[in-house]
Amino acid sequence: MRSRIIRSRCDRHEKEANMTTAQTTVDPSEVAKFEAMSAEWWDPTGKFKPLHMMNPVRLDYITDKIAERFGRDLNGPTPFEGLRLLDIGCGGGLLSEPMARLGAQVIGADAAERNIPVARIHAEQSGLDIDYRFTTAEALAGAGELFDVVLNMEVVEHVASPIDYLTACRNLLKPGGLMLASTINRNPKSYAIAVFGAERVMRWLPVGTHEWSKFITPAELEELLIQAGLEVTDTSGYVFNPLTWSWSISEKDLSVNYVTASIRPE
Repeated sequence: MRSRIIRSRCDRHEKEANMTTAQTTVDPSEVAKFEAMSAEWWDPTGKFKPLHMMNPVRLDYITDKIAERFGRDLNGPTPFEGLRLLDIGCGGGLLSEPMARLGAQVIGADAAERNIPVARIHAEQSGLDIDYRFTTAEALAGAGELFDVVLNMEVVEHVASPIDYLTACRNLLKPGGLMLASTINRNPKSYAIAVFGAERVMRWLPVGTHEWSKFITPAELEELLIQAGLEVTDTSGYVFNPLTWSWSISEKDLSVNYVTASIRPE
């Protein structure tokens, strides 16, 4: 019964999203890439292996910044209780599920329709109540949705207009709300590692998953965030060590993967 209620509620949201304004920053060619891989979201050895490997480091950064911003004790059982959180570009729910376990009220949104059933089924199997929706940031903002936290991870390099997309994300934040956004730097090293290495050498991702020309430098992202009306409070790098085969957070090395924390001024 509970699963039917969740499914009915999400179906309603999908219909509402489809009737919302046609203005969108979604790039159909980018959506198609991820729809083609949707069945593999929860396979740690599949096409999303890089995200599974990076996920513990992503979660450390996310939980630390949320706890810091809202004065939460991460040692408690549900430290994010009372916080409304949007995981935009949620994919199969790799970040939505741990946020729900920490007590947040989670809405997972994705413009790739095939991702949503995968995420819903996995959440139900895990006993988690997550509101997954086939929709966009623009549609949610147009509907007046507001959140304490927006997770915007590995999405901005796939949209048609980064400034319009980030402005929509800013409009989704309550005053004083926090957005965490990660992406990939644009330089020769990032091409060698994130494109040539990941796609052609390691074959972690299908060839063509990333377009190097759409990568965004930290300076460019900071300027875009400021233009969107946000205040950047931190920028850190995710660094992969091929010797230990592990990821870590760096305050200095932003050369490939990096993440920003920003707030909507009150």
